[in-house]
Amino acid sequence: MAQNITPESLISILAAALAQKPTKPLVLALDGRCGSGKTTLADGLTRQFPASIVLHTDDFYLPPAQRVRGWEKTPCANMDLIRLRDEALRPAYEGQPVLYRAYSCRAGAYQPVQELAAQPLVILEGSYSHHPLLAGYETLRVFVTCSREEQTRRLQAREGERYANFAARWIPLEEGYFAQYRIEETADLAVDTTAANACAGMMCR
Repeated sequence: MAQNITPESLISILAAALAQKPTKPLVLALDGRCGSGKTTLADGLTRQFPASIVLHTDDFYLPPAQRVRGWEKTPCANMDLIRLRDEALRPAYEGQPVLYRAYSCRAGAYQPVQELAAQPLVILEGSYSHHPLLAGYETLRVFVTCSREEQTRRLQAREGERYANFAARWIPLEEGYFAQYRIEETADLAVDTTAANACAGMMCR
């Protein structure tokens, strides 16, 4: 099981690693349960480390027409992890600028090209960011979690009337992914955000 640390400890670990002036960017991958605070943690880290970029797995959903039959029952089958790896993660890891087009599920279309300059810290955040397809391009893998009760509270606040459908569809897929690939057990570190001050004043995602 990964060592459990606080967000403040993670900041110290990153600061110490970056102070060594590594020859390649440091790639921090934040995976974990929905509602655990992955996006909030990533946002906080970018304020601590302005020389950083954030890659969101949410930008790499597959358009519905490209998903395999039965994708609703298969973990990761709604994600284009190969495109994430080849268009964004690999160039970022190699210290090159990143150019990619995010796919918006809400708009049902690809967005204009984004260009992100190379930075010494790359934060990959979102569900499935520890998937084996991305192995080899991540320096530090952190699993973000919270208690089941706190997850429910946060998701109910976030999803409103959509909560029941969201929980019935996405949480089992996510937990299946964690179990299949032993994501929580094989992470380098874990951050538990159950305590109120872990995400104070910000909505966890």
